[in-house]
Amino acid sequence: MNDEEQSTEWVGQPRSDEPAPISSAEQDAAALSSDQHPLGTPGRRFDRRSPFMTGLHAAAGVLVTVGAVQVVLAAHQALLLVVAALFLAIGMEPAVSWLVRHGVRRGFGVTLIFVLVLGGLAAFLWAAITPLIDQGQALIHHAPDTLRHLEDRYPVIHSVSDRFHLDQKVQQGTGSDLERLSQGLLGAGKVVFGAVTSTVIAAVLTAYFSANFPTLRAYIYRLFPHERRPRAILIGDAIFAKVGGYVLGNLLISLITGVLTFIWLSAFEVPFPLVLAVLVAVLDLIPLIGSTLAGIAIALVALTVSLPVCIATVAYFLVLRAVEDYLLVPRIMGRTVQVPAVVTVVAVLIGGSVLGVLGALLAIPIAASVLLLVEELLIPRLDKPKVELTKQSA
Repeated sequence: MNDEEQSTEWVGQPRSDEPAPISSAEQDAAALSSDQHPLGTPGRRFDRRSPFMTGLHAAAGVLVTVGAVQVVLAAHQALLLVVAALFLAIGMEPAVSWLVRHGVRRGFGVTLIFVLVLGGLAAFLWAAITPLIDQGQALIHHAPDTLRHLEDRYPVIHSVSDRFHLDQKVQQGTGSDLERLSQGLLGAGKVVFGAVTSTVIAAVLTAYFSANFPTLRAYIYRLFPHERRPRAILIGDAIFAKVGGYVLGNLLISLITGVLTFIWLSAFEVPFPLVLAVLVAVLDLIPLIGSTLAGIAIALVALTVSLPVCIATVAYFLVLRAVEDYLLVPRIMGRTVQVPAVVTVVAVLIGGSVLGVLGALLAIPIAASVLLLVEELLIPRLDKPKVELTKQSA
């Protein structure tokens, strides 16, 4: 007696008092069961074009859409961590693949990269955390005095400050907001705990995605029909290459830019060089807009030293930007990411308004992926004459 037959003996016994239709169905069910098909063979499919099935599909689609939207809204913080970890894993993929091609096991390669990254980050924090905190607090605390000093020395800044009420805005930004943020150990503890927890979760997810990336890649491509799977693999791998090249290359370029900025500011004794260098490195991750904002901030701080130092710093940032665009980007990223400047600005603005800083960081690889899909799928179909499209569909 197999499991299915035994299970029928354990359900609803005895059955002598069952109605006649049920007893007849019981006999038919016993005759339908076989060794090859213990639970019977599937019956005739429902008519999908019937009014009942059409209404059922429509209602199910509405319920699924509403449920998906509610899930996304309720779990948007966790989903953002998952998306960020996935992009980081794709960014690590060029380095991991290089290690695998040279005979290193994938798990050990991922571990090695994590150890190097975390070790470098720990060494930086151990050496720079104290001056970084001190300079950051001093920069915020002396911001109103610095602005008044610039207004006294340069009438143009004084007129601009009066027109846009910069004094009040700086006072509000460095006064009441920071006081509310720093009130109580509980609030500060929640902020620190949340940041540490998010970082740990993102790191664990990144390690998992990176270690299992071939499996995830295979599952993604299995979602495509068999006849379209080869084309999907070619396009998907091209998208992965663009995203990975951009993420890894952007991190390296940002690190180089931050180091060069720190050397320049230290050489000319510009205040708060470490904080400003870290600010430049972080903002440089955001294309076009980030480096421009960083240059303006550095120029204003350099203006407190002297006007020649400010002019020299502006010139240095222009040269650094040219070196980044024409030397570092082609050599580090190659030609993996090619997005027009107009599309870059629009993508960064839209991504920043939707997902904040994370959206601005992910805007360029997403835009590059969308452009690739448009060029490979939509444009060729639009360029074909209508007769060819009719023949293909037939």
